[in-house]
Amino acid sequence: MKKKKSNLSELMQFAGKHKYLTYSSWVLSVISAALALAPFVFIFFIVKEVIEVAPDFSAATNIVFNGWMAVVFAIASIIFYFGALMCSHLSAFRIAGNMRKKTMKHITELPLGFIGEAGSGKVRRIVNESSRATETFLAHQLPDMAAAVATPVGMIIMLFLFDWRFGLISLVPVALGFLCMFKMAGPSMAEDMKKYNGALEEMNNQAVEYVRGVPVVKTFGQTVHSFKKFKGSIDNYYKFCVSYCKKCRGPMLWFTTLINSAFAFLIALALILAGGEAVTQGVLLNFIFYVIFTPIITTSLTKVMYMSENGMIVADALQRIHSILDLKPLPEASISEVPEDNSVEFNGVIFRYSNAQTDALKKVSFKIGAGEKVAFVGPSGGGKTTVAGLISRFWDVREGAVKIGGVNVKDIRHEELMNSVSYVFQDSRLLKTTILENVRLGNPRASELEVMEALQKAQCGDIIAKLPEGVNTVIGANGVYLSGGEQQRIAIARVMLKKAPIVVLDEATAFADPENEALVQKAFDELSKDKTVIMIAHRLTTVKNADRIFVLKDGQIEEEGAHEKLLQNKGLYTKMWKDYTTSISWRVGGAK
Repeated sequence: MKKKKSNLSELMQFAGKHKYLTYSSWVLSVISAALALAPFVFIFFIVKEVIEVAPDFSAATNIVFNGWMAVVFAIASIIFYFGALMCSHLSAFRIAGNMRKKTMKHITELPLGFIGEAGSGKVRRIVNESSRATETFLAHQLPDMAAAVATPVGMIIMLFLFDWRFGLISLVPVALGFLCMFKMAGPSMAEDMKKYNGALEEMNNQAVEYVRGVPVVKTFGQTVHSFKKFKGSIDNYYKFCVSYCKKCRGPMLWFTTLINSAFAFLIALALILAGGEAVTQGVLLNFIFYVIFTPIITTSLTKVMYMSENGMIVADALQRIHSILDLKPLPEASISEVPEDNSVEFNGVIFRYSNAQTDALKKVSFKIGAGEKVAFVGPSGGGKTTVAGLISRFWDVREGAVKIGGVNVKDIRHEELMNSVSYVFQDSRLLKTTILENVRLGNPRASELEVMEALQKAQCGDIIAKLPEGVNTVIGANGVYLSGGEQQRIAIARVMLKKAPIVVLDEATAFADPENEALVQKAFDELSKDKTVIMIAHRLTTVKNADRIFVLKDGQIEEEGAHEKLLQNKGLYTKMWKDYTTSISWRVGGAK
């Protein structure tokens, strides 16, 4: 059985040469902890001398020396601790940065369907928040952990150096405090931290989806209750936090009380040792030393408690990072085959999403000829977008085969496949950079003249004309934003520049207003020339001129044929067409 690596070993894999800075921080922190104990000894010497010479205080000749020695050791401790933090912070930031880089690089190698299934909010939180959780652990907790190991060793020696009886009684509240801390930070806390981060992750993911839907919410005057999943995630997070606080309330109260109560145990022992008589000078001196020294116990125990908590947070963060890093990219073809033409074929394809209970596609077979324009329509959840995603190999099929030009997509190298297929999503995103660079993503080697030509063919002339710096205008800067339809036309220009022979249009006019839709359709006509076009649509008027229409329902092809032929069949397509034409004929005040 393979031994599980510790959290520290996992983190050091991301450190590279900077791991030596982490080790240096431990050494400096241990030295700092040892030096921090010395001032208490010199303070005790001062008190001891004052009591011994009283009432002739002029005989106290070493007070100044002991005072300066306490200051020197305190300053030295601070300097070494500062050095430890400098080393740990330099290492922590670089480790977190390397973790983000490695995770993002791995994400780029994963199938494109991964983001859609996982949710962009969840992925963003794992990359940013989970890596950030390791920074505090590395920058502060590790140096403090080294000090926390060194400090008790020095403390125990000093506790028993002066009077073993006071030393022993000082450890009683420590032992009781540890029991209370174990109640909070024991094995159950690891599971609690996992639940906490899971609830926070789900709330973050639902928040992203809610923000995307705000325009709809505001348009129809709805509240957060219209988003049951988002509200449910908030309620779950609230309930967990309240129940966890109640669970820790008692143990935390006793922990805080006990670790701050060492003086009470010392007073009790001093009274017992006095036996009802006057306290001797020796007992008094030892009592004063332990009263001065035992507050270190409080500080050390508090650090240990937070270290155990942060250790669990880091363990959970690493587990979430590995939930991405452990995902395997789709196997790459060893020798890439070149498609013979632009045809697309499905042979008995069965596909199921991860964690789904039923298949999204069930033995789907069809063939689209090179240069043919086809459409996939049907009820929501029928499998239309799944078909489009499998053509671009966003996922791999469970059974059957998806072929382009007679070649299984699994046997085509990723780069070659991406050059063969262009995908226009229903919510195309533009990066926060110039329009020129946004379009040039389709072909990084394209000249500015080629970009301008693609923009004109995509009906983007009016967009460029109104922008302050034309194609060099940065989207999202200084209040420059584009509507959904305008963004879609820019995305089409990007696809045109790519010049892929197969084009997939997934609800590409879903968010366009009538004026933009007309321009987008013109852009589609230009984009579709001499290409195999696959359209996914709910607006049936946009697909009625397709060469063939496939009607999908429950993951299977119900009907297939041209628009007029399907209307004659009096099947599902006929019903959908009647429902659609009825819906668009409605006007305010009733049907037309």
